[in-house]
Amino acid sequence: QVQLVESGGGLVQAGGSLRLSCAASGRSFSTYATGWFRQAPGKEREFVAAISWSGSSTYYADSVKGRFTISRDNAKNTVYLQMNSLKPEDTAVYYCGAALNYRWAVRSAPYEYSYWGQGTQVTVSS
Repeated sequence: QVQLVESGGGLVQAGGSLRLSCAASGRSFSTYATGWFRQAPGKEREFVAAISWSGSSTYYADSVKGRFTISRDNAKNTVYLQMNSLKPEDTAVYYCGAALNYRWAVRSAPYEYSYWGQGTQVTVSS
């Protein structure tokens, strides 16, 4: 079992930056890949970024490529999402997920993630 707790969300003006953190506990953090997703009101949960257990492989949605960076610190059991050049359309609740069946591969479908955090709200004003 895995517990995930996100933090770092908030209100920021367009063009600004935020760094989200997701602290994991339970199963050994270095045994699974992790990812970030987001969900805006009235929309489905969508993929943002994913990272393998070692950090050697990453994958991004086209909408955030070049602006967001996913990273992880296995010593701290934490995965990060650095978000730069934020846009109003980035406004959503951001969730981190644990893909327990995958270690090396980076996955982009919500059903491939076994556990989720409670989410953190990111609001970008224009």
